[in-house]
Amino acid sequence: MFGTLVLGTRAADLANTYKASSYSNPISPCVFCADPTAMEYNGRLYVYGTNDHQQFLANNRAGENNYGAIKSLVIFSTADMVNWTFHGTIDVAKICNAWGWRFAASWAPSVTWRENANGEPEFFLYFANSGGSVGVLKASSPTGPWQSPLSKPLIDGDTPGVKPCNWIFDPGVAIDDEGTAWLAFGGGDPNAQGTKLMPGNSRIAKLKPSMTALDGAAVNLPAPYLFEASELNIIGGRIVYTYNTSWSDRNDWSSYAKRGSAKAPSACSMCYMVTDTPLDPDSWEYRGEYLANPGTFGFGYGNNHTHLQKFRDNYYLFYHSMVLEQKMKTGASGFRSIGVDQVTVNEETQRISTAKMTNQGPAATDNMNPYDWQQAETMATAGGVSYEDFKNASKATCSNLGNDASVNLQVQMKAGSWTMVRNADFGSNGAASFTLRASGSGTLEVRVGKLNAAAAATVTFSSAEQADHTVEIAADEFSGTQNIFFVFTEADNVKFDAWQFAAAQPDTDATGIKAQGQGAKERQKATDNIYNLNGQKLNTPPARGIYISQGQKLKAK
Repeated sequence: MFGTLVLGTRAADLANTYKASSYSNPISPCVFCADPTAMEYNGRLYVYGTNDHQQFLANNRAGENNYGAIKSLVIFSTADMVNWTFHGTIDVAKICNAWGWRFAASWAPSVTWRENANGEPEFFLYFANSGGSVGVLKASSPTGPWQSPLSKPLIDGDTPGVKPCNWIFDPGVAIDDEGTAWLAFGGGDPNAQGTKLMPGNSRIAKLKPSMTALDGAAVNLPAPYLFEASELNIIGGRIVYTYNTSWSDRNDWSSYAKRGSAKAPSACSMCYMVTDTPLDPDSWEYRGEYLANPGTFGFGYGNNHTHLQKFRDNYYLFYHSMVLEQKMKTGASGFRSIGVDQVTVNEETQRISTAKMTNQGPAATDNMNPYDWQQAETMATAGGVSYEDFKNASKATCSNLGNDASVNLQVQMKAGSWTMVRNADFGSNGAASFTLRASGSGTLEVRVGKLNAAAAATVTFSSAEQADHTVEIAADEFSGTQNIFFVFTEADNVKFDAWQFAAAQPDTDATGIKAQGQGAKERQKATDNIYNLNGQKLNTPPARGIYISQGQKLKAK
C-alpha cells in the first residue's frame, strides 16, 4: 500500500508570537493598550483601555508614545480569563464631534453600569479628554454603540471645586450599595498650594442620578504623593480609592500624620485609601502600596494604572506594562499592554494584599465551548495577525457576530499567521466536523496541543465573500479539553471571521439509548437559557452570532 505524506507549514515559516501559549499576559498578543478599567455584565468580564495602538500606527510603528494621536478606546471581553475577545475600538473623536475644539483626546476610561427605572441596562464610560477635562459616554450595551449625552465635557476647569487642579483627567467611577455614584479624578505635579507629599490635585464628586452631571462641588481627596490613575471600588460597603504615586523623593514622609505603620510608597507605585464618607477629606484612611512600578518586575519603567475587579468569586488586578513592546523590539518606546493577575482582598477589612505582575497571569476560570460559534477575534495568543477594521471603517455593515463596538471586525491572516485558544472542551465523545467562516483563498490547518503539531484537520477554501467551509474530522483527534491552533499555511486576502465545531453523535449504552458524557450533559444543561452579549434573552440560538449559554441569567453585583 502506498500513502502520501503531507507536510504542513514548518515552524520556521510561522509568524512570531510575543506571548507564549501557556501565558495569560498580556491579554492581547498584538494590540497595545493601557489604563485598564473593567466591569462584569451577564457573566462576562469587559475590559476597556487607552488605545496606545492608534499612536503606534500613527508613529509608523516607531518613535515615542506621546499620546496625542489617541482618540479612541479599546474593548476586550472574556468568560474565562485566558481567552480574550477583541471587540474593536470606540471612536471617541467621532462620537464627540459636536464638542468641536473642546475634544482633544481619549485616555484612561472608567466604566460602570446599572438598571434604569424600566429595568433596562445603562452603561456609562468616563474618559480623560487629554489632561484638561473629563468626558462621559453612554450606551445600552457593553460594546455600544456609544453616544455623548453632553455637547461638552462633564468636568473642566470651571467646574465648582476643581481649581486648583493641574490635570483634570483619569476619572474613576463607582456606584455604592445605596445606588449613589461617585467620580474621582485629577493629577499632576504639585499645584500652587501643594507639596510633594500632598500635591493637592485629587478630587472626588458625587454624581446626580442622571450620571451625566455633578451633584454639588468636587472636594479635595488628600492622597499622599498622588500623580495620576484614579479608580474607585466599593468593597464591604466602603469606598476604596486607588491611584499612582509620583516619582518625587519621599523625604517628607515622616511629616504625614496619617501614615500609621505604613512605609513610604516606592516611586510611581499604586496605593490606596478607604472611607465611608468620601466628601469629608479628613475621613480618608491611607492604606499603603499594593503594586510596585512595572520596572520592578522587569516589564519596563513607566507610569502605572490599575483597576481592581471581582469576577467569579476572585479578585483580579488589571494594570499595564511595556512587556509586549520589549518583546517586539521595534525600536518604539512607551507603548503599553494590559495585563492581569489574581490578588487577595479582604472584603471585611478592605485590605488589598501586595500584588505582582507576571507573565503567567491567572488560571482559567472555565473551559471554552467549541460547539458555540466563536469569533476569530477571540484568542489566548496569536502570531502575525492584524485587524481589517482597526480604524473603524465608516462604510461597513455590522459584523454578523454582533460586534457593535467596531463594525465588520475580522482578523486579517497571511501565510504563516495563526491564532490559538485555550481549554476548548470537546467532551468525551469529541467533534465530528469543523466549520471555518472566512473570505479569501487559502488553507487552514487546525492543530491540537502544540503549534508545530501535525494538522488534525485541514480546510482549503476560496470565496470572495464571507462563507462557511465545513470539513469532517476524526472525533478522537478532538476530544477532552485541548488547546487549539488555527494555522493558515496559505492565505490570499484572507479575513478570518469565526469558527465552530459540531459534536459527534453520543455513544449508545446496552439498552440502545444514546448516552452522553459528562461534558455533553453539562453543555446541554447550560443551554437552558441563552443570551446575546447585550443581555437579551433568545428563544433559539442564532444561526450566526456570539452568545452566552447559561442555566440562569446573571447580574453583576
